[in-house]
Formats: sequence, structure tokens, C-alpha cells
Amino acid sequence: MRAVLHGDTVVVRVVRQDRKGRPEGRVVDIVERRKVPVIGRLLQEGGVWIVAPEDRRYGQDVLIPGNAMGAAAPGQVVCVELTESPALHAQPVGRVVEVLGEIDDPGLEIEIAVRKYGVPYVFSPVTLQQAQALPPRLRAVDRRQRVDLTDVALVTIDGEDARDFDDAVYAEPLEPSTDHGSPVQWRLVVAIADVSHYVKPGEPLDADAYERATSVYFPRRVIPMLPERLSNGLCSLNPDEDRLTMVCDMVVDAQGEVQGYQFYPAVIRSHARLTYTEVAAILSNTRGPEAKRRGELVQRLLDLHEVYRALLKQRARRGAVDFESTETQIVCDESGRIDKIVPRTRTEAHRLIEEAMLAANVCAAHFIEHGGHAALFRVHEGPTPEKRTALQNYLRALGIGLSIGE
Repeated sequence: MRAVLHGDTVVVRVVRQDRKGRPEGRVVDIVERRKVPVIGRLLQEGGVWIVAPEDRRYGQDVLIPGNAMGAAAPGQVVCVELTESPALHAQPVGRVVEVLGEIDDPGLEIEIAVRKYGVPYVFSPVTLQQAQALPPRLRAVDRRQRVDLTDVALVTIDGEDARDFDDAVYAEPLEPSTDHGSPVQWRLVVAIADVSHYVKPGEPLDADAYERATSVYFPRRVIPMLPERLSNGLCSLNPDEDRLTMVCDMVVDAQGEVQGYQFYPAVIRSHARLTYTEVAAILSNTRGPEAKRRGELVQRLLDLHEVYRALLKQRARRGAVDFESTETQIVCDESGRIDKIVPRTRTEAHRLIEEAMLAANVCAAHFIEHGGHAALFRVHEGPTPEKRTALQNYLRALGIGLSIGE
């Protein structure tokens, strides 16, 4: 094992079994060396410079020649690129390629995690160049063949710590109220930032986004899928800024059934950046301080809440399972260290947004299926025979003699 490091791909020959019957083997060939840099602390031991890996699975220190230390100082956490792989009778040798900082620096654990897990955090020069060439504001050409919804009071509703805003919602009654005071139909609008206007297949922006697949969120830091000009600018539905979106415009009846929908590209202007806490407070007390501050939007939020209640009825009728899992929130102190981890409280505002997004997703799936287009659908597999048997035994123990089919 001295000739290999954690992450290497090897060929192993099984030579025997141990007392518990587990196979034991010998490394006979190293197929591929792991390319990820080794992260550790620069130390001097017996007159020799070494880097002690932060990930103990490496099992060996890395020797650093005197001329390969760069600007690193003793005790600092560094990134090391291997120049000589380990051998049976020799330690791995490397050179310092990046200094991450002192061991006590705030946020250092994030820098380590990013590099340790190979999170792509540097955009290619051509991608940055392409992003920089984008105009800071919408041009007339960007607005062509788009519906102008800038006068519609769409709002974003996110957590207090949200850094980008990619969806906005709006609702209004469509038909007069019934005798009971509730409208017969509602208009529900869900607008999603139209990234596809700026990111075209095969372009550098697309290649870098494809490599990342998603933005990665850490406490106090986000590594975006797209450069900041897009992620925090043109593709973020910031309040009082015209933005390009794809809209799902739905008609929902009092029973929560979507009676009709259409998709179209639009230009919107978010009328407010609201938080879940703020919206929940307004819905619970329409005369409270939060409601007074958002006076002109209170009725729109009440309309959204009514649509949500209608969608909930439909959810109950179709027997949808409501998975109530507790999310956690990491709270940091002023120096960036994790202070505590607390449960994130889910409010009516959270559920309202979830139901609106779910309705838009169902419309999107119906649209794709109805048009005969190929698309990826996430399908939940049925239970295994073992789980069916376990459930049947459990029900039988409760005196419920159900037969459970395929």
C-alpha cells in the first residue's frame, strides 16, 4: 500500500481470506493516479519540510523540497501538486501550488472542502469574457417577441439568506365570488428566470455550467453555476429591475384543478423581494407591522394564499403524500465559524411557494407529454417484494388483513 494514495485506481489480486472470510488482496498495478491536489498543513520535521494531509485517508505525508514551497510559511494550510508519486521505499514528493491561509482563518474549512471534493470554482477565461460582454441591462432586442408583464405585481419569496432569486409568483381572482365569498377561478402566474436567453448550447458559458451542474451553497458563501454577471445580475429577479423570464400562466378553479395554462417568454419586473418569515407574518395578521409596510401587496398575497388552499384540496383528493422533513439551518458567528445548527421552521409561505412551483411543473410535464417531446422524468420505483411483505405483516399485526398486489 505504500506505493498508492487514497483515490488512486488500482488492480488488485485476491491472495487469501482472513479469519472472518473476507478477501485479502495485493496491489499489482496502478491504473490511474488521482489528479486532485493534496491539501494539508506545511510543517518542518527533523529539518525536512512536509505537508501533513488534512484528509487522513492519504496515510502518508508529502515531502516538499526547499525550492518548491512558493510563498508558504510554516503552519499554513496549502494545496500541493504531486511531482513524484509514492513508491515502495519513497514518500510522495510535491510542490506548493496555492496557500489557503492560517489554520485559524475564518472560512478556511470552506476553502478546504471546495478543493478536497473537486468543486469547480474557477471559470475559464473565455467564459468570463463571454459573461463580461453581456449588457448590464435589457436592450430592445432582448424584449422582442416577449409578453410585457412589468405592470403585473409579481414578487419573489425566499429565505432571509437567499443570494439569488430565480422565481416569482402572482395571483388574482378571475371570476366574481360565489355566494360563499370565494372566487370561482384564479389566475396563477409563475415566472422563472430565462437563463436560456443568455446561455446557448455549446458556448463557453454552457460548457462551464454543464461541468458544475448546480450552484454549491456553503454557509456565508456560494459557488455559482454561472458567473456573477448572470447569477446575481441578469438571471436574478431582483426587485425593480426588468428581467427575462419563462412564464407559466395558469387558470385554477376553486377545487384546485388547473383548467388551462400557457407558457410564454416574458419581461417582468419584481415588485418586491419578500421573505418567508415576512409573508407568513402578513398572512397570519393582515393588520400587523409587516402588512402595513407592504400595504399594496397584501391583497395579492391573500390571493396567493387562496390559490394555495385550493391546490391543497386537490392534493388531498389525489392522495399525495406530504413529506414533512425538518431542514436544518447553519448559523455562523461574526468570524464565519459555525455557531449552531438549528431546525428551519416551515411556514405557510414555504408551502405556498412549493404548491405554486409544483403546479407549474405539472403543467410543464403535461405540455411536454402532450406535444410528444422526449424529456427526462424522475420516476419513483415501486416497493421491493421484501418491503411489501414487511408492510403486509405489519398490517396483519394490527388486525388489517389486506392483500397487497404488485
